[in-house]
Amino acid sequence: MKTYTITVNGNVYEVSVEEGAASEVPVSTTNVHSVKQAPKAAPKAAPKAVAGAQGSVKVNSPMPGKILAIKANAGQHVKKGEVILILEAMKMENEIVAPSDGTIASVNVAVGSTVESGEVLATMN
Repeated sequence: MKTYTITVNGNVYEVSVEEGAASEVPVSTTNVHSVKQAPKAAPKAAPKAVAGAQGSVKVNSPMPGKILAIKANAGQHVKKGEVILILEAMKMENEIVAPSDGTIASVNVAVGSTVESGEVLATMN
């Protein structure tokens, strides 16, 4: 019998599997034991845009991932190449930078939120 630790949606399970043909192994929930459950943090609300307007320059996510940090807030002036957000993807921290000089009009994500490729993370004027 082999024992594996499996994580599904933040829940960790210890699973014991008997060796042999698949038809010989009965499938039941008695073989699965919950080891621990990861605590879930409530996502923070996204910051509001200055004057309720979206900017003309969109900063899109280059890949799917999770927002680790927001380095620039709405109304803040940034220079081209300055870090706006930190995006974690494939266990790497990726800096999302300003594409040009300008002012952050809105930040459309919150720390801890999951984003898809191409999703608008922030806008600038």
